[in-house]
Amino acid sequence: VQLQASGGGVVQPGGSLRLSCVASGSIFRGNRMGWYRQAPGKQRELVATMTTGSSTNLSDSVKGRFTISRDNARNTVYLQMNSLKPEDTALYLCNCLQGPQDYWGQGTLVTVSS
Repeated sequence: VQLQASGGGVVQPGGSLRLSCVASGSIFRGNRMGWYRQAPGKQRELVATMTTGSSTNLSDSVKGRFTISRDNARNTVYLQMNSLKPEDTALYLCNCLQGPQDYWGQGTLVTVSS
């Protein structure tokens, strides 16, 4: 499985970005796709995940601001990020959990700064 993330960039506080991640290769019908992030000097943390059955898990730090969605036909997961804060600055990594296997994309950088 290969994961290609896009949509990162530089945005002012309070702004919005939409991240996309497309999975290709041997994609199973049931999987969980989502986003993690890693800021400089910090550990990787979960942002949001969503299963093919639409079950979601969001970090408390992004609830009410970020929304995860997916298009199963296109093997694509999206992260709509609103009301961005400087503390959201990080490398956002796309993840796909399929059976016992964890797959990671290369990430897309989000910088929130005035």
